[in-house]
Amino acid sequence: MAGWENNLLYSILRPYVDLCTLVSYRRFRTEGSLPSDGRAVIISPNHTGTLMDALVVLRTRKGPTLFGARADMFNNPTVASVMRFLRIVPMVRRRDGLREVLRNRDSMKTVDEVLSHGVPFCMFPEGRHRPMHSLLPLQKGIARIAFASASERPTCIVPVGIEYDDFFHYRSTCTIRFGEPLDVNGFLAGHPDLGEAELSRKLLEELSGRMKELFLWLPDDPSYRARLREVRPPRPRKSVILRRLSALVLLPLFLLSAVLSFPLWPIAEGICRFYLADKAFSNTVRYMCRLLGMPLMLVVWTVLALCFLPAAVAWTVPVLFLFSYSFFYDWLNLWRK
Repeated sequence: MAGWENNLLYSILRPYVDLCTLVSYRRFRTEGSLPSDGRAVIISPNHTGTLMDALVVLRTRKGPTLFGARADMFNNPTVASVMRFLRIVPMVRRRDGLREVLRNRDSMKTVDEVLSHGVPFCMFPEGRHRPMHSLLPLQKGIARIAFASASERPTCIVPVGIEYDDFFHYRSTCTIRFGEPLDVNGFLAGHPDLGEAELSRKLLEELSGRMKELFLWLPDDPSYRARLREVRPPRPRKSVILRRLSALVLLPLFLLSAVLSFPLWPIAEGICRFYLADKAFSNTVRYMCRLLGMPLMLVVWTVLALCFLPAAVAWTVPVLFLFSYSFFYDWLNLWRK
């Protein structure tokens, strides 16, 4: 499916996906927006939250967005079909081998077609995720795509900063900031004598600097942990005690939420605890359990309530269920130090 074409099933599922993204955070804030002046738009966010990064970017606009992802995620044909339905294309890296790099031609063609139809393309230029308040060196792929697009049409790169209050606990907060667009055509016109390698280096240097201004960025050096404790000190003991007391008062609601959201949270936490080698995927797992399990469990609880409770109160069960998964994790976050 081309990234700009309408698809009925995608259109039906999209609002539900966006809603699940929104309620995955206690607070979700968007600052700034993408330009709407007719230029081709390449979105360039930092990458700390695995799939959640793409989901929060997707939620910031109603229209479609094409995403690039690591090519090894497309090795399974079934997974590859799902990824393409979700408007995700494989991005092959040079270290994947020459034969694999040749596959990039199809992806680059898709990206070019999407940009030509006014649909943004989102690429995480670090090349991999890392749950840190820092930034890995940006890869050359985004520069190549930007230069190729600029040779055909006015093009800009929009730096984006994604800031999570917590990388590993579900229902934290998320702030996504869109920075000032970097005019690729103007950049090329301002450096007419530079070769491609030097142009790429300068563009990535400029883009990296702009991205660092949009989220809590700390140098990745031996003092990183100490600096992080300075900007985000531990909670005072009095605050921890008050949170624990609040959690005890809300314990009955927590137990009700645990029952109503069963077995979604045991499945999610079991996968996170026993099967995840990379804990950065924890919130992605919890999100997917919610996304896939909530519709089924809503039907189950609605049927049970109608069968065993008076009609006048049966409706309260599905309503409470809709809030149960969020409250379950909110209570855990309240109890944690």
